[in-house]
Amino acid sequence: MTTFPNSPRLIRGGIVLVDPESGQVLRVIAFQYNPDTLTRTLQPKAVGADGQDRSRALRLSGPPVETIKPEAEIDATDQLEFPDQNPSAVEFGVAAELAALETLLYPASAQLIANNGLQSAGTLEIMPLETPLPLFIWGKNRVVPVRVTDFSVTEEGFDARLSPLRAKLSLSLRVLSVDDLGFGHKGGALYLTYQQTKERLAGRGPGASLPALGLTGIP
Repeated sequence: MTTFPNSPRLIRGGIVLVDPESGQVLRVIAFQYNPDTLTRTLQPKAVGADGQDRSRALRLSGPPVETIKPEAEIDATDQLEFPDQNPSAVEFGVAAELAALETLLYPASAQLIANNGLQSAGTLEIMPLETPLPLFIWGKNRVVPVRVTDFSVTEEGFDARLSPLRAKLSLSLRVLSVDDLGFGHKGGALYLTYQQTKERLAGRGPGASLPALGLTGIP
């Protein structure tokens, strides 16, 4: 990172975990280095997608299914240059950062133990465990609720205790819309803000005219 005094402040992307009811921030996970690429796919929820009802061919049943796939790297090399300031890197390499991301896919162990106690006591119905709501943060215009659908990691370079010193991460995040969470949910409100921001950005984009496409009108 440059130390030039007039260099712009680097804003990092990451994932924030919030309480799904109160919206209280529980944990902030920032990418050590922002991914160079970010792949997004959108699949429309088209009513007439099967082609059977032509009168509904242009109708949408809801927001598209959007998937965001960032690929990031983490490296303990910089921290190891200053071991007194980074005892975690000395002891664990990048394992702590990996664990913070991996536990996005785990229910809390305390909840597992509590549910096991309920099951042993003969409780007939046990609700599935609810995890904190992950928010994918990529600048102020992209704060969106997500669910981690796939996580893969390649660990590289190990110290004497076999702690990984470098790792390459690939995340697959499914955007949770109001169809998934509802309008009254904290995540549903955040999704609406996300979509409305897109609509405003679309309105500010450069427009074109039919002559630019070689047309004077629609035939």
